[in-house]
Order: sequence, then structure tokens, then C-alpha cells
Amino acid sequence: MRALLLTLALLLAAPTLHQTALAQGNPPVPYTARDQASAEELELQRALQGGTIAGRVSIPDAKAANLVQPEGLNWRNFHNRTLYTVGAVAVCGMAFALWLFWSIKGRIRIDAGFSGRTMQRFNLFERANHWMVASSFIVLMLSGLNLTFGRYLILPTLGAEAFTMLSMWGKVAHNFLSFPFVLGLVFMFLLWVKDNIPSAIDIAWLKAGGGFLKGGHPPAARFNAGQKGVFWLTVLGGGVVAFTGYLLVFPFFFTDIAGQQMAHMVHGVLAMLMIAAILAHIYIGSVGMEGASDAMTSGQVDYNWAREHHSLWVDQELAKARTSIDPGAKTAGAD
Repeated sequence: MRALLLTLALLLAAPTLHQTALAQGNPPVPYTARDQASAEELELQRALQGGTIAGRVSIPDAKAANLVQPEGLNWRNFHNRTLYTVGAVAVCGMAFALWLFWSIKGRIRIDAGFSGRTMQRFNLFERANHWMVASSFIVLMLSGLNLTFGRYLILPTLGAEAFTMLSMWGKVAHNFLSFPFVLGLVFMFLLWVKDNIPSAIDIAWLKAGGGFLKGGHPPAARFNAGQKGVFWLTVLGGGVVAFTGYLLVFPFFFTDIAGQQMAHMVHGVLAMLMIAAILAHIYIGSVGMEGASDAMTSGQVDYNWAREHHSLWVDQELAKARTSIDPGAKTAGAD
């Protein structure tokens, strides 16, 4: 009761405090109704030296007693300003870079043309797991982008009712599709970690720009340095995004309000960076490179494509084939 009376008194005194601040040359902090605290909240915080304003409750949840928490204002500014800026720069910047690369370089062709011979790059289980992760990520990406940019870009177009329905079902999909996404990450790690260990060959590949800028095709094993980077970003970054996401799905079960806010910040920023990187991965694996999409559709890639982009892997596969057949027999697809 004393806390409530104090709060009421401060609310009544807010206009006086406001005038006093102006008289002392301390103008109020600019604010908008969307992303800044109200003048009353700011005056209350100043009056209590920036501390948390809390009352008393009879229910077991003591957090319900908090009326004003200064850290919450920082989180709100992060969500409405910082995350919006980071996301816009990362996603739009990557989209512009890919468009610029396409305009200058065009589609990366197979220099020797299609050979008509193929070799298996990924088996059925690898492809199925890849598409489970990819499809889950796309829904997670779209629903997450809606949470960040939807009220600015989608709400004015759809209207409040349709946007509310879209966001509600998007939230449900975002929560539940995280489980197949994480399961796919585990399988992806077990399947491909042995082929994604960094090596000296990757340094040479990076120095050559992967052949995208200078031309030519630097040697690479089953995965080149760029693909290895996407792999580790997906596995490690996706793991952190999933972990922080589950902290948000189960609020206050594992951490307090400060931990919740930190989890949201890490989740949002890392997710935006992952979206930007995956956009480049999607571009290269589809329209950006001739023959690349076959790897995750049929699983069979053209021999010339494999020889140009993953020559060391081709040599390894041919060596395996030679040891599995009669030494005197001619290896199919070799030389």
C-alpha cells in the first residue's frame, strides 16, 4: 500500500518535476509513443535514482511486483532500433551484394561444359536431412523477420486483423519448427563434421577468392572453405540461436529477466547474420552456379562440375572406386 501511495504521489507530482527540470536547464528526453518511455515513467525513474519501482504482491510470482524496470527501456530500444538496423543492413546489404555480383559476373558456368557423366555427391539421407533443416530455417526466417519488420512493412498492407492472424500462426510455426531444425543440425554435424575440418587447402582457396573473382578453380576437397564456413555458422550459430530461443519459449524457467533480455539480443543479432549468410548460400546453390543444384536434388553431379570445383574430392572418390573393384578393370568415369 505504501508503494502504491508513493507511485500515486509521484504521478501527481510529475508535472511539477517536469517544470522543475525545464527551469534547471534539463529538457526532457525526446520520445515517441512507439519506442520511448512515457514522460511519467522517466520522471518516476529520475525520482527513484533509476532504480526498479516495485510493489508487493500476495501471489507466489514475485516478478509481478515490478512496475517499472529501467533495463526494460534498454531492451525496448534494442528491439525497436538496434535490431531493426542490424537486420536491415545485413539482409538488404547481402541482397544488394548478390544482385551486384549477378549483374557483373553473371551465372558461374561449367568451363568444360556438361560431360554427360555423373557421380554421387550426397546420398538420400544426407539430402533429406539437408531439406529438413533448410525448410525449417526458411519458415523460422520468415516468421522471425515478420516479428522484426512486420509492423512496418506488412501491417500497413494487410491491415491489423490479417497481420494479427499471420503473426499468431507465424509464432506457432516459429516455436514448433525449431525442433526439427535442431534435430537436423545434430545429424548434419554427425554426417559432415569430418569433411569440414579446416586445413591449409582452405587458405589457398580463400586467397584465390574461390575462383569467383579471379577466375580459375582452386583445388578443394569435398567441401571448400566457403562451404565449411557455412557449415560451422549453421551448426554453431544455429545451436546458439536455438538455445537462446528456447530460453524465450520457456520464460523465467532457466533465467531471470536480465537473462531473458540478453537471450533475445543474442538471438536476434545472430539470426540476422545467419539469414544474410544463408541468402548467399541459397544463391550459389541455385541460380548462381551452373550444376550446383543437382547436388541436393538428385544427389548426382556432373563429372566436369565436380572436377572443376572439388578436384581433390574427385581424386579421393576415384581412388576409392579403384580399390573396390578388380585392379585390372577400367574404372567408370575415370580419365
